[in-house]
Amino acid sequence: MITWIQKYFQHHFRTIFAVLLAGVIIAFVFTIGAAPGIGQADRQMVDRFFFGYNLSLQSDQQKLMGDAGLSANLRFGSFGLDADRIQNYAFQRAAVLHLADQWHIPAATPAEIEAQVKTLRMFAGADGQFDPKAYQTFRDNLKTNPRGVNEADIVRVLGDDVRAEKVQTLLSGPGFVLASEVKNQLREADTTWTIGTATVDYTAFKPEIKPTDAELTQFFEQSGGRYDIPPRVVVSYVEFSAMNYLAGMTVTDAEVRAFYDANPSRFPKPVDPAKPVSTTITVTPPSDPAADFAAVRPQVETALKIERAQKAAVKAASDVSLALFESKARTGAAVDAFLASKQLATQTLPPFARDEPPAQFGGSREIAAEAFRLNQDRVASDALPTPSGAVILIWRETQPTHKPIFAAVRDRVSADYVENERRKRFVELGRTIKTQLEARLKAGDAFDKAAEAAAAGTGLKLEAKAVPPFTLRSQPQGVDYSVLGTLERLEKGQVSDMVISADKGLFVHAADKKAPDDTEANPQFAETRKQIASYNGRFGASAFISEMVEQELKKSEPKLQ
Repeated sequence: MITWIQKYFQHHFRTIFAVLLAGVIIAFVFTIGAAPGIGQADRQMVDRFFFGYNLSLQSDQQKLMGDAGLSANLRFGSFGLDADRIQNYAFQRAAVLHLADQWHIPAATPAEIEAQVKTLRMFAGADGQFDPKAYQTFRDNLKTNPRGVNEADIVRVLGDDVRAEKVQTLLSGPGFVLASEVKNQLREADTTWTIGTATVDYTAFKPEIKPTDAELTQFFEQSGGRYDIPPRVVVSYVEFSAMNYLAGMTVTDAEVRAFYDANPSRFPKPVDPAKPVSTTITVTPPSDPAADFAAVRPQVETALKIERAQKAAVKAASDVSLALFESKARTGAAVDAFLASKQLATQTLPPFARDEPPAQFGGSREIAAEAFRLNQDRVASDALPTPSGAVILIWRETQPTHKPIFAAVRDRVSADYVENERRKRFVELGRTIKTQLEARLKAGDAFDKAAEAAAAGTGLKLEAKAVPPFTLRSQPQGVDYSVLGTLERLEKGQVSDMVISADKGLFVHAADKKAPDDTEANPQFAETRKQIASYNGRFGASAFISEMVEQELKKSEPKLQ
């Protein structure tokens, strides 16, 4: 079956069917924020009843999530269906089916199920329409997989989905919509715009900015925590180097060969440097495993010894850590005395921040995190593996967040001040250019000529571009979204404020703006009203169902003691 899936669905749905089976056959392991305790093995947990399911029972969890996962994969495909979305869908589906039972919605008929199948994304062809061949092949493959999903499961879940959709339709109703909403939507979507754009390159804007010490000091003082130095920790460490154990490592030929067989990709056969590289395609002769192993045996033996030496270093560190704990040494001085009695020397690291792990340990964030867990109540860490062996950390002090002296960060403050001032001046320049653009356009200049005149004397160039007439319903290709964002504030003849997008300053000129027919005579009016009404109805229904789910979960929510 997997072979058929790979061949048939790779061009349409990739691994939909595989995900479908995984989502249904394998029990979902999930955590519900509103329902603590679900998924735990503790059978003493209180019952959590939810629309006929007991969420404290693994079997009920599997049925709830399994049916929802099957339904979602059939209806929507497998794309983007993470555990959280499946869980939310499962809860809402259970609530809707509960209403279906209360309202005595009858079971789905075979004709309704057949009609439902034809709407499923799972069985859509390349054109998006129902593909009978895909559906039949799917059924045939179900029969060859007796341990997985069967046709009865599909029929049962689809039947429930039909009933759920009837409830959704009743909850949504006709949907309420005002005529003004329809008109606003038509005007937004179908207004025809004829615009021109002008862009100025921010990277080319390089005004001379020479701040004084007084200006920099004021900027520094008003920066809040921008230049604060984050907390830093000072620790010492005892290192257990794997190299100290390497000489004592012995391995047998059988162990070396077993290590090679378990990690063949780590030991590729060396290339003979004397052999010229061929540029022609040749048939590679069968490899000789024994010869391949013999060619890399020294490297394999060394790697195995190093791996065992590292394990020995970690064990030695763990033994010392345990002895240190049993000694009840709880202060830095007591820990130092204990280590000295074991003839173990310590080294102290320079202070480091949580996001700046010490380079001595390969920049390990795990070791940095462990260092920040230490304090005066927990002076020594457990044994921590490193690329070269293992270490035990000893806490010395934690330096709190503090503001540095100005001199220590002057260069950074200066660079930030210059960039901040540069952007402020660019914005001011944008206001000036807009004013000049409006004046030249009012005087009768074409937009490109107005842009050229407005840029004169600035040392910059305004690149003007005309955009063919368009509507938001049929947006032109290649138009920046920041351009479209200015339109709702523009009337015919106006120029937008400068919008900074990426490294460009952008102006939009509304050369023409033609509103569409927003009366009921427009064929789009009825269609738009239908779409808005449907959306409003679905939104109301969804809010009602979500409230049902929340209230049902609260009924069995464990009470705080």
